[in-house]
This record gives sequence, C-alpha cells and structure tokens, in this order.
Amino acid sequence: MSLTGKDIVEIARLLDASHFTTLDLTQGDFRLRISRDGAGGWREEEADQEPEETSRAEVPPPPQPAAARAGGVEIPAPLIGNFYSAPRPGEPDFVQVGDRVSKDTVVAIVEVMKLMNSVAAGVEGVVTAVLAENGSAVAEGQALFRVKVD
Repeated sequence: MSLTGKDIVEIARLLDASHFTTLDLTQGDFRLRISRDGAGGWREEEADQEPEETSRAEVPPPPQPAAARAGGVEIPAPLIGNFYSAPRPGEPDFVQVGDRVSKDTVVAIVEVMKLMNSVAAGVEGVVTAVLAENGSAVAEGQALFRVKVD
C-alpha cells in the first residue's frame, strides 16, 4: 500500500471533520497512525518511535503604522495556522493581560504543518487583551493580542 502526502492530508481532514481522535491504519508492513494532540492539532507517528522534535522559527509581526503606535496596537498572526498561548500543554502562557512586553518578547506560537513559529510582540508596552483562544485556528493578519504601547 502506498499513500501520497496528499492522501494523508485528506485522511487527516476527514478525521478532523469526524468525532474520532485517532486513526490507526495497518496493511502488511505499512502502518499509519494519526492522532489529535490535547491542543486540537495533529501529529503523525510511526510505530515504536517518538515524534520528532519540531523546529522553532521566530516570525515577527509586520510593522504597525505610526498612528497605531501612538495608542494601542494589535499583534497579528504572521501566518495561518493553530494559535498556542503557551510553549507546551499545561505550561503557563507566554504572556497574560497586564504583562509588559518588549519588541523581542515571544507572545505565542503559530503552528503550521508541524513547524512551530514563535510570534514576537514587535512593540513595547503592556498587554491589554488576549484576542485568540488557545488551540484555535487563526488566519494570517488576525489580531492575537492588543498592547498599549509606551
């Protein structure tokens, strides 16, 4: 049995539309296991192997107009994917309302195809609102946080 990457993506999409959380497919020596993790994302596993460590690449948000910097700004999602407010399930959020952030402060992760992209604040100020729900899908440019800039 041979599956292409497109086949696996389609299987994951169909499984996502169902109420099931895991799919095990075995045919001869071929084994495919796809399961949802606790945050609503997917991971693919091979028999008797641990999932590979994902790499992290920092993606800063686009620059804000000067008028927006004068008051409060929204930190947008740099790309489409799954929003995570903490480094791992069960760990504290990167930032909360009332926290002070600098331009380089990592405020969230957006996961795209198993690649974890750190989101930097891009501004200095105080977080006034968290606008996305942990584990939810976000669109590129969607506001994730609101920050009152210094």
